[in-house]
Amino acid sequence: MPAPDVLDGDRPGVDTAAVGAGLDALDTPTEQRRPVLRRVLAGGVPPLVAVVLFLAVWQAVWASAFYPEYQLPAPLAVWHEFARTVEDGRIWGIVWNSVHRAVLGFLASVAIATPLGLLVAKVPVVRASIGPLLAGMQSLPSVAWVPAAVLWFGLTDATIYFVVLLGAIPSIANGLVAGIDQVPPILPRVGQVMGAGRFDAARLILLPAALPGYLAGCKQGWAFSWRSLMAAEIIATSPQLGIGLGAYLKEGSDFNSMPGVIAAIFLILLVGVGIELLAFRPLERRILRARGLAAGDR
Repeated sequence: MPAPDVLDGDRPGVDTAAVGAGLDALDTPTEQRRPVLRRVLAGGVPPLVAVVLFLAVWQAVWASAFYPEYQLPAPLAVWHEFARTVEDGRIWGIVWNSVHRAVLGFLASVAIATPLGLLVAKVPVVRASIGPLLAGMQSLPSVAWVPAAVLWFGLTDATIYFVVLLGAIPSIANGLVAGIDQVPPILPRVGQVMGAGRFDAARLILLPAALPGYLAGCKQGWAFSWRSLMAAEIIATSPQLGIGLGAYLKEGSDFNSMPGVIAAIFLILLVGVGIELLAFRPLERRILRARGLAAGDR
């Protein structure tokens, strides 16, 4: 007769506690914290080398006189323009006008797009009616809204915020929809079994489970809101609106000052990169580490 089946715990020499501990270790994210100096060098040296190479190529092209001075100024001329803006104190007001508008517009977009994304993701009728519209609005250049906004609201802050909202809301909502679509179906069913209502299920199950996709949508929404803001500030200029980075860029163009134009472009790029590194990058790493997906970055 064949020998009866036995459980692993009944076999001699098998330590079930050790097996359980090993399985738990597989589920636990491992963290390999690198030395601080190594992390600083790994994160700071490559961008620094890229900037140095870019400046070297720029200086070489300028020295070759292939382009006239009014089309391609020397890096030192752009630096002098930037330093002059810092010395007279204009830079702080210029950056503040743009950054606070972008942040307020982005936060308002998140507040509007989050419930909208939940509705589109969970209500089939809403998805069928609004889903294609959101996708189309995401591909529509936000600068197309500026002339209409000027006619509707005039040269006021409402024009700026309207363009920012329409630039950011579709990306955030679509990111949340994509994140919810990737949530395993068993999670909402577990919530129903445990007695969670629709609001609690959305707050405690759907949003946390869809957080990576939601964060990706928020990052793209910030990028779209920043671009929308620049487009609105370039076109809708008036003394009542003050001077933001977009208006500063247009000012350099109006005065045929290529150093001013390039300095404004670098400022716009610097603020965008700074927001990414200071706000979104740490949040993204924290979320990924919590899921055991980026443990080797520390």
